[in-house]
Amino acid sequence: MTDLEFQERAEALLRAVEVCCDRINDGSAVDVDNQRVGGMVTLVFDNGSQIVINLQKPLHEVWMATKLGGYHYRCVEGAWQDTKGGGEFFSALSHHASLQAGSPLLFFA
Repeated sequence: MTDLEFQERAEALLRAVEVCCDRINDGSAVDVDNQRVGGMVTLVFDNGSQIVINLQKPLHEVWMATKLGGYHYRCVEGAWQDTKGGGEFFSALSHHASLQAGSPLLFFA
């Protein structure tokens, strides 16, 4: 993957996260504050916990930090997959955000 391809796909991922936060905030009692600074999105939940998603451009990876740990994702055949075999990005984000929010949340591209 070229640097430009990575940038386009990674930016689309960050935009999808932001759109999902807006949808969650508009359609549920859960409030997920999302703050974007450059290639990083921080999700802040009512209990003060956070999930940080940031782009690692030199490695062509997206990193996600949650209360339970840090995860690295690479785009493989159009999907962002955990580099250690832990699954797909949006599925993992949904899981971790649900745990941290204390309510089921769904994130998708």
